[in-house]
Amino acid sequence: MRLTIQLIRCQDNLAVKADLVELKQKHADDYTSNWKEQLKLHEQEDKFWDWEFKFEFVICRQSNREGYAIEYESQTQGLMLIETQMHGSRLAEGKRLVYVEGIASAPWNREPIQRPPRFKGVGTALLSFARTRSLELGFEGRVGLHSLPGAEKFYENLGMIELGEDEDYDELVYFEYGLWRYFR
Repeated sequence: MRLTIQLIRCQDNLAVKADLVELKQKHADDYTSNWKEQLKLHEQEDKFWDWEFKFEFVICRQSNREGYAIEYESQTQGLMLIETQMHGSRLAEGKRLVYVEGIASAPWNREPIQRPPRFKGVGTALLSFARTRSLELGFEGRVGLHSLPGAEKFYENLGMIELGEDEDYDELVYFEYGLWRYFR
């Protein structure tokens, strides 16, 4: 699978074509060799996430989990892990959704680390694909996730509905997209 998406290159504010692909070992390796130290150095909330583990022991071994990456000029710009069979909507009881278990943009695409960031639109493109995947699975565009505190405003700005803190997820705030037709 390879989808062409657009990112905004911040240095000149131009749209560039990037690829959204299935997550492979190369992307997990890129995380370890190119992202991890920068995330720790800049005290990012996802600094302890282990994408090599997520790839090898979660995505490769569990049919209900899928991983995706965004590449630009062979460099990994973003990563996402979704679960597709076990989560239910809080907005539409009894309906399933795609649950985003992890989503991350490369350190050089984050304003707290680099100003201006290299690219904008990575997280938005990944979430848009999660909605598309939800439609493909018959879930009507429903997507849910628990947000790290620093990302809550991002999800609000994308029109996700905040459904409060979740005591089962370390008090992280839960967000959900409702039916696709209501948010086009």
